[in-house]
Amino acid sequence: METLIRKRIAEHAAALARLDNAQVATLAAAARLLDKALAAGGRLYVCGNGGSAADAQHIASELINRFLLDRGPLPALALTTNGSVLTSVANDYGFTEIFAKQIAALVKEGDIAWGLSTSGNSPNVVQALRLAREMGGVTVGLSGRTGGAMKEHCDFCICVQSDSTPFIQEAHSVVGHAICDYVERMIFEGSHYI
Repeated sequence: METLIRKRIAEHAAALARLDNAQVATLAAAARLLDKALAAGGRLYVCGNGGSAADAQHIASELINRFLLDRGPLPALALTTNGSVLTSVANDYGFTEIFAKQIAALVKEGDIAWGLSTSGNSPNVVQALRLAREMGGVTVGLSGRTGGAMKEHCDFCICVQSDSTPFIQEAHSVVGHAICDYVERMIFEGSHYI
């Protein structure tokens, strides 16, 4: 059992280590943009499926409540949390539309849509990012190796160089925390980290 645990930890560390300079630069640019958008009164809308849905809720909660600083709330919403909206849209229009319908109702120019998909090919996430961009929103994606279909609809796409869903999701958590840390420090302390 200890050997398996050490192997998993080493594989996780290797997936994080493959976030190369280009990916870190993209992450930094996305964090700067999110900071500016939220400071200017924009809102963040986050979406994903399964474990990525949980990650979307995690990111929204870190921004609304707090990450490390005791500070005021930041406007963020996980599009995965309203069961009535999700099920009515899925029933009437199909699962591919569950996030796009919410984007159409909520996003204004300058808002941010943040999609999470380990493959980058989740049709509902791709559709939401495509629509958000058409509406004048800024789009951020967290994905696996290639970015999949969602990459072409992202202003910023951070691609974890792994084919393992758990390792990609774990890296997404680290990336999400790095962005939350930067944003709250910039808005509430004016600290320059990245």
